[in-house]
Amino acid sequence: MADLIEKIVIKEEKQIMRVDKFISQYLDELSRTLVQDLIDNDDILVNQKSVKSSYKLKIDDVIEVFEYTRPSKEIIPVDLPIDIVYEDEDVLVVNKASGMVVHPAPGHYQDTLVNALMYHIDHLSDGSSNARPGIVHRIDKDTSGLLMVAKNNQAHEALSKELQKKKTKREYLALVDGVIKNKRGKINAPIGRDPHNRLKMAVIPNGKPAITHFEVLEQFESATLIKCVLETGRTHQIRV
Repeated sequence: MADLIEKIVIKEEKQIMRVDKFISQYLDELSRTLVQDLIDNDDILVNQKSVKSSYKLKIDDVIEVFEYTRPSKEIIPVDLPIDIVYEDEDVLVVNKASGMVVHPAPGHYQDTLVNALMYHIDHLSDGSSNARPGIVHRIDKDTSGLLMVAKNNQAHEALSKELQKKKTKREYLALVDGVIKNKRGKINAPIGRDPHNRLKMAVIPNGKPAITHFEVLEQFESATLIKCVLETGRTHQIRV
């Protein structure tokens, strides 16, 4: 569930401008390009609806900005325990514990996996942003599992390409409520922000495509242990 971190009501004539321009001025830590990405990802909404970057604001419009990675010039190395299951001169694989945030974000600036990596590892790739050194991919705070970390930019590029081409196989285990009678299946349901609760994601008609393959591993009286393989990587896809 993404947290609402800013709520802005347009009250002045001087605030009537493109939404991307207004946000980049209001939150001066964000570039116009990053703001446009956040709008495209529904992390910025106007009147609880998705809009385009070119949307022109009006008096009484309500802008909601949801949790995003804040650009950071300096990441503080912190001596946090991490479980490294593989390491060589180019990459390492870390078993991330449940409850640990992967990279710095609002409310988490010194207790993330990145803070720990900066303390324990001498060299990391530049990452996808200055707040994500070494981070090739991520999993949710409450999800435990293996993450690949790049020590240099060449390794980062190679791992990223493998993920894009689906050469790296990722499987997830989930204990779900209820008894699934099918041994395996494919869930194809579009995901977007819940129109009734914009802090949550839900299956909605105009959501983005989301495909999950599952296989039942064990059935219990009122729960089922399943293995999931994702074709897409939507926010909280497995939970939704």
